[in-house]
Amino acid sequence: MFDVVGRRKWFYAFSLAVTIPGLLFILLTLIPGGRMGLQFSIAYRGGTEWTVQFADGAPEPVAVVAVLAANGLPSAEVLTTTTNGIQYTLIRTEALSLTESQGVNNGSSPAPDASGAATSPAPTTAPTAVPSPAASGAAGIVPGASPVPGASPIPGAEIITVTGKLKEVQPALEAAFGPIGQTLELTTVGPVVSAELIQQTFLLILMGALGIMFWITYRFRDFRMGAVALVALLHDVIVVVGVFAVMGTFIGLQIDALFVTAMLTVIGFSVHDTIVVFDRVRENRIRHSGEEYDAIVNHSILQTAGRSISTSLTVVFTLLALFLFGGAAVHSFVLALLIGIVSGTYSSVFNASPLLVDWHLWDERRRKQELAKQAKPQARLA
Repeated sequence: MFDVVGRRKWFYAFSLAVTIPGLLFILLTLIPGGRMGLQFSIAYRGGTEWTVQFADGAPEPVAVVAVLAANGLPSAEVLTTTTNGIQYTLIRTEALSLTESQGVNNGSSPAPDASGAATSPAPTTAPTAVPSPAASGAAGIVPGASPVPGASPIPGAEIITVTGKLKEVQPALEAAFGPIGQTLELTTVGPVVSAELIQQTFLLILMGALGIMFWITYRFRDFRMGAVALVALLHDVIVVVGVFAVMGTFIGLQIDALFVTAMLTVIGFSVHDTIVVFDRVRENRIRHSGEEYDAIVNHSILQTAGRSISTSLTVVFTLLALFLFGGAAVHSFVLALLIGIVSGTYSSVFNASPLLVDWHLWDERRRKQELAKQAKPQARLA
C-alpha cells in the first residue's frame, strides 16, 4: 500500500518548488514599468480596445504591430480572434480619445457645414445601443462597422464619429492590409473603473474562499478541516496566478475579465475533491476507531484517489479540446482552468489531507505535554 502520508514532506517540497517561483514573479508586478509579473488587459489597467475585420483577411499580428508602431502607437498589442466563424484583428493600445461628436440620425439630409457643403457621418451597417460611460465604465463604444459601399445610415441609430489617433492610424492600416470591412467593437476603459474591477476581483475570490472554509468547518464540525481546505485553495490560487505571472513576463499572457470566472471555478472544483477525502476520513474514523489517525487518513486518500483522478481527467480532456479548437479568445480562460484543476486535484490528495495529519499530531503532542505538566505537581504531592 502506497504511503501518501508517510511521504508528505516530499509533496510539501514539490508544492514549495512550484509556488515560490510563482510568488516571486507575482511580486515583480509591483516593479514600475509593467514589463514583469502579471500583465493585465485593459479591463484592469485601462486603455483602448479596437476589434476590426479586414476585407482581405486577417493580417499577421506582428505586421499590424509594426504599422501601429510606425504611426505613433509603439506599445500596441495585436491578437487574431474568431467570432461566428469570422476572423477579427484585436488591437489594444493605451487609452485614447474616441469621440468627437454624438447625435441621432433622424433620416434627414446632413446639415451643411460653414462652407455650405453637406457633411455626412460615417455610415454603419449594424449599429447597436451604446451604453453611457457611467454604466459601462467606457469613455466611448463604437459598435457597428466601417463605411461599406451601398450602406446607408439607419434612422434612430446613435452616431459616434471616431477621431484622434485612431482616425490617423486607420488609413495606414488600410493601405497595408486592405479596407476594413467591419468594426466589431471599439472601447476605452478609464483607470478609475479598472481600479474598481481589481478590487472587486480580489473581494470575490476572498469571499468565495472564506465562505468555503466556514461551510466545511460547519459541515464537519472541525475547524481544522476548514482551515486546511483554505490552505489548499490558497495553494491553487498561487499556482494559477504564478503561472500567469511567469507567462506574462516572458510571452505577454494577459489576465482578462474571464480570469475571475476561471479562479472561482478552480476554487469550487478544488474544494470538491478535498471534501470527498475529508468525508471518507470521517467515515473511516468511525469504522476504524482503534487505528492511528495517519493510517486512517492514508487509507481514505487511497480509497478516493481513483475517483478524484478520474473526475479531473474527464474535465481536463474536455478543456484540452476547447483549448486546441476553441479559438484565441478563450485560450487564457481555458489555460487557467487547466492549471487550476490539475493543481486542485494534487493539493486535495497530497497537501490538504497530510496537513490535516500534521495538525492532528501537533494537537496530540501538545495535549500530552499539558497532561505531563499536570502530572508533575501531583507526583510531588504524593
